[in-house]
Amino acid sequence: MSKSCPELLREAANLIEEALSRTPPAPTAQSQQTPAAPLRTPVQAEVARLFAPYNGGARRNITRRPAQVQVSRRSYTHTVCCLADHKADKVPSVQLKADLHTSGLGEHKVTFSGNDSDPMVITNKLMEVFPKLQEGGGFEFLKIAGSTRSRNLALLQCPSTGYTLAYLKDPASMIGQATIFIRPLQQDLPFDCESSSSASGPVIPCITRQKEVPFSEMKLHRLSCNGTPMQESEKEQEGGQSDSETVSDSVPVRPGTSAESAEVPAVMVNEELDSKEADSEWKLIEEPSQAAKVFKENLLKEHASGTPLRMKMDVRDSEEDRERELLLFYKQQQEWACPLHCTLVGDAAVGEGVMRYFLTTVISKLQFGFSLDLGGMGRTLLFEGEPDHLVPAASEALIESNLFRVAGRMLAHSFLHDGPHVTGLSPAVIHVLFNGDPEMATVVTEDCPDLHIRSIIKLLEQEELTPEQKDTVSDLSMSWDLPAVTKTNRRWLHNKLLLHAVIGRTMRQIKQLRKGLKDVMVWPLLTSRPDVVPLIFPKMAEMQFTPQMLLQKITWPVEDSDDEDFDLESTCRVTGFLRLFIETASSGTLAQLLTFWVGWEMLPPKLRVEISGGTLPTSSTCFETLKLPAHFKTYMDFEEALVSAINSAQTGFGLV
Repeated sequence: MSKSCPELLREAANLIEEALSRTPPAPTAQSQQTPAAPLRTPVQAEVARLFAPYNGGARRNITRRPAQVQVSRRSYTHTVCCLADHKADKVPSVQLKADLHTSGLGEHKVTFSGNDSDPMVITNKLMEVFPKLQEGGGFEFLKIAGSTRSRNLALLQCPSTGYTLAYLKDPASMIGQATIFIRPLQQDLPFDCESSSSASGPVIPCITRQKEVPFSEMKLHRLSCNGTPMQESEKEQEGGQSDSETVSDSVPVRPGTSAESAEVPAVMVNEELDSKEADSEWKLIEEPSQAAKVFKENLLKEHASGTPLRMKMDVRDSEEDRERELLLFYKQQQEWACPLHCTLVGDAAVGEGVMRYFLTTVISKLQFGFSLDLGGMGRTLLFEGEPDHLVPAASEALIESNLFRVAGRMLAHSFLHDGPHVTGLSPAVIHVLFNGDPEMATVVTEDCPDLHIRSIIKLLEQEELTPEQKDTVSDLSMSWDLPAVTKTNRRWLHNKLLLHAVIGRTMRQIKQLRKGLKDVMVWPLLTSRPDVVPLIFPKMAEMQFTPQMLLQKITWPVEDSDDEDFDLESTCRVTGFLRLFIETASSGTLAQLLTFWVGWEMLPPKLRVEISGGTLPTSSTCFETLKLPAHFKTYMDFEEALVSAINSAQTGFGLV
């Protein structure tokens, strides 16, 4: 029986395998080098070759190379910018960076090579790149504080070993790819870029003095140019011209031009210049109060034709309802420099006195609090703390209600209309309010309004702390994301806790106050003229008391009161004397009267008046009550007795 083709092929393959098994192949060089490799028959080799395209995913015998030992890199490349001013705390402008670069300083990309822990690697390289840095008496590193858009620079604390590459590379330093600013430590570096900034460009005539100035020097020339036309200076020097040639001291006349033809265009030019320079006139006035007055007059004049602001209050309403009217008025988005019209419903008063009453009421509420319970604490205080150390209240309800922006509008609006001011604000808060660096604010313990937090912070001023005191301080610091207290960080932690208690907890309130000041458009004055800031935020000692502030707080005795049995005529006469005294007294006298009345220069929610016996007025400071004798028949006798009682308050007379 004949065999099929597959069977014949199988028999042939078996015969070949038997023949190969009798005569083993000679070892090759490759097999000697890799004895562990498995042997394959010719048939297996042929099958593997034929089916190689379909066996791509099969594992291959790949010899792995041993892992190379990584060598630690000792080079570090970073962008640095060397400053010339040893007090610089702002990012230099583009023009200043260019001037620094031409002077051998400025921004460079520097590569440091050497031992990561050797501070001389950085020092030697910087002295090589910036030779002038040797004259600075040392250097310190700074980086941009806050967001990348900030222009404030923060100091990078120098380790005890000095600045090293390991410190710059450490993630805890939080430097990353940020530019490192190098500031001289003891003195300014020589900043001379005259040689590199030689005059270039075409010659251009000055439009004021008709002097030809090189293009590159025109900006500097305009800064030094006093704005006097060359024709005027020439006329002043000549001094021998006839009257027919002189039109006016402010009208330049070109040769060959008659006075009649030159007068009209010259006056038009002067009017245009006056209109442009009127807004900046206050910048040139030396006296701060006069500069503020000119600025406010210009601002009110500019908006005199705007829609008037109408403030209305019903004197018959309760105190809480009147406060709601005030808050509602200042929460509206309006042009606050427009004319102000005030109306007292239920009262016949008209004129400027009504506006003064409104502004006095507004500032009194800011200074001493609202009767409305907006924060769940009874009365609502927007500013709390000691006199001259007041800070915005740390109330989440007030922040969410945007009341501090309302407070900023009230402050600026009263300032715009020459009204009273809130006094006693903390200097640290004022510093931050006008874009000062919080880290540079001068914060004292008295600025912390929370007495419990203040007592914990004061523990760090002691020489040694008990375990219980350490736990108390550590609990507070860790709740504010600060480390626990140790022997080495106690002074640093004291400053950080105090800064956060005063500034960190009030940053949102301060930002709202800043927005309120900007809404009333007095922000340019306050930022361009820092000497005006004490006028809008005076100290408590400079507080200007007004008669209206005291009169609206007084609770007068009534006929059915519990006072001693005096007739109504005597009561009305004596209380009328007191009202007249308050209305005619100066701010200083009112402050002394308030101190005699309640014990300090802070207005309480209510001032009480009682008619009593005795010869001289007395006071019960605990109950905020002024006791007046009823025997006075004339105002002169009453005034003399009250002044004597006020002056004797320093020795304790009259204070119960």
